[in-house]
Amino acid sequence: MFLFGRKKPDAAPAAPAVPPAADQPLKEAMREARIEAAERTSVVVDLRDAAAARLELLNEALDPVFAGVPGEVDLFDRGISRGDVPRLWIDVIAHIEMGSDKRQYRFVQDTRYGRAVLAESYDIAEIAQAVTRYVARRMVERERALADDASGRGSTLAIIEHSQRRGRWRVAGAFVVGMLAGIAVLVALALVTRP
Repeated sequence: MFLFGRKKPDAAPAAPAVPPAADQPLKEAMREARIEAAERTSVVVDLRDAAAARLELLNEALDPVFAGVPGEVDLFDRGISRGDVPRLWIDVIAHIEMGSDKRQYRFVQDTRYGRAVLAESYDIAEIAQAVTRYVARRMVERERALADDASGRGSTLAIIEHSQRRGRWRVAGAFVVGMLAGIAVLVALALVTRP
């Protein structure tokens, strides 16, 4: 019996009929799409792991190069960063990453004008040689900068001492001028307010 278009409350509601999977093509297509996406994700992860493994091999090949760098030189901070694009960092501006085919090494340096490719090769030895030349150039630049500092240190110290002496005289002169101006203001006030 129906009351105003509804079933009687004492009747149990019927369970909705679930059509078989063959009758739900969208659900089946979504399941297949999820499986494909999972397979693609695992392929991407595998490629990323393969790139990181290749960079680790290169990192090991560079051990003798960095063993020759003196301990007091802190220009280089070598290490592998794992992310969307794994990179082997040589210093803060240069790193090695894998090319688009994930087999080619690409040694790049960030400059103020963009990224510059220093070397590209499929061979670890060629990239290791390029890194060796880069490290040598950076060490020579450091030596020149330190030599310029050492040769210019005497004249730099003289300039600093001269400017410090000059600054002391300026402070003393400003104090004297301020004191004279204060005395002049007091005398002027005394003359103006005199009964």
